[in-house]
Amino acid sequence: MKNLVQHLSQYAAYHRDPRNIATHFVGIPMIVVAVTVLLSRPGWDVGGVWLSPALLVAAWSAWFYLRLDGRFGLLMSALLGLCLWAGQALAVQSTMAWLSAGLGVFVLGWVIQFVGHYYEGRKPAFVDDLSGLIVGPLFVVAELAFLLGLRAELKAAIEQNAGPVAVRQKKAVI
Repeated sequence: MKNLVQHLSQYAAYHRDPRNIATHFVGIPMIVVAVTVLLSRPGWDVGGVWLSPALLVAAWSAWFYLRLDGRFGLLMSALLGLCLWAGQALAVQSTMAWLSAGLGVFVLGWVIQFVGHYYEGRKPAFVDDLSGLIVGPLFVVAELAFLLGLRAELKAAIEQNAGPVAVRQKKAVI
């Protein structure tokens, strides 16, 4: 199994344009929430716990993240818990409300992602490696940590492998 640096470096190699990274801060959370919403049906309330396909996928994802890194894994697990809460709340609504919310947010999230990859000039990472679908949300959390000045050693290791985020030059106005 690849380690945290290997997964994030491989994913980061497809995401060196700051505009692309910015779109991921919006698009990826939308897609994760939408998938959770859509997988929350069928579901059953068993002792106050909503059992659904979303719960199984979230549990497997949390296990994946926790195996890679304890700190990020705990944060990702908490975020997945919030997604499960939103998914359950929409799953008990009418089919039209559940489906339109799930599909609408899913499509909009992907549109935002493809705009970012237009700026990048490169296809999304998952096209070459499906693991990009699960690494993407972790990448967003890692990039947020880097913006907050956290995990500098991880950022340095990723940039050593994938290169630094491109610095955009502003054109002089004459």
